[in-house]
Amino acid sequence: MGQLVDGVWRDEWYDTMSSGGSFIRTDAQFRNWVSADDGTGFKAERGRYHLYVSLACPWASRTVIFRKLKSLEDTIGMTVVSPLMLERGWVFDAPDPVLGRTELSQVYTQARPDYSGRVTVPVLWDRQTETIVSNESSDIIRMFNSTFDGVGGDRALDFYPTALRAEIDAINAVIYNTVNNGVYKAGFATQQEPYEAAVRTLFASLDQLEQRLRTSRYLCGERITEADWRLFTTLVRFDAVYYSHFKCNMQHLWDYSALWGYARELYQVPGVAATVDIDQCKQHYYRSQRTINPSQVVPIGPTIDFTQPHGRGD
Repeated sequence: MGQLVDGVWRDEWYDTMSSGGSFIRTDAQFRNWVSADDGTGFKAERGRYHLYVSLACPWASRTVIFRKLKSLEDTIGMTVVSPLMLERGWVFDAPDPVLGRTELSQVYTQARPDYSGRVTVPVLWDRQTETIVSNESSDIIRMFNSTFDGVGGDRALDFYPTALRAEIDAINAVIYNTVNNGVYKAGFATQQEPYEAAVRTLFASLDQLEQRLRTSRYLCGERITEADWRLFTTLVRFDAVYYSHFKCNMQHLWDYSALWGYARELYQVPGVAATVDIDQCKQHYYRSQRTINPSQVVPIGPTIDFTQPHGRGD
């Protein structure tokens, strides 16, 4: 765990002293946009862009799922970093095929030599201009959803349909604050009060989502949308990692009948299971985050079977 300061790497944990023990996530700094017509300076083209991800990271996993489901694997290259994020941050098991770098921080400084901030995944890299287009997962999945439809993307799939956009945006905001980032607010808290507040907010939100999914097949009705995939990447890690490692242990995911069935259904969508690697998730969290787990011992369990029949219709 670390960050760059004026282009120089520093191995340091998050500063929670100045925030009273609360974890505060910083915003992504690269927020450019790929467009179909080159109106942004980044035109959607086959082979031009490369995606750097970790299979352990829920934010990166959103982009891996969209790349898979939108049939963009031949259009956008991808490199997976090592699951261990230690003194040098995210690193590659072998020099990456685009820049020949061994550390993701070097990709950041290639784009901006004086970059200051966290070195995070995902990263969408432009081979042509040799810079980072975006390191914001919510933007990248929107680009993958429609921008590349003319150069290989599956036009039949639209996870952000016009008629549902207001509803999707509203539920995304709640889920991001209380669930996606909520588990981190609990796990990275260094004082009791902010930890308890985050956990109670998290489970209040899960309770509400449970009620919603008892009467609705998906978050926004009868079709899978972006909101479902944004929630899924947290749910699929919940029992294996967040329940114990982040002390989000008021209930297991499998204690929620609707949420548990819903998570299994999404996992069983063709192509999705190949994007999930629970072993890499466990290796990353339990071995990399020494502030939380100094021993680096990785638990054997629990045994979780996402292939069980989900019982949520055809």
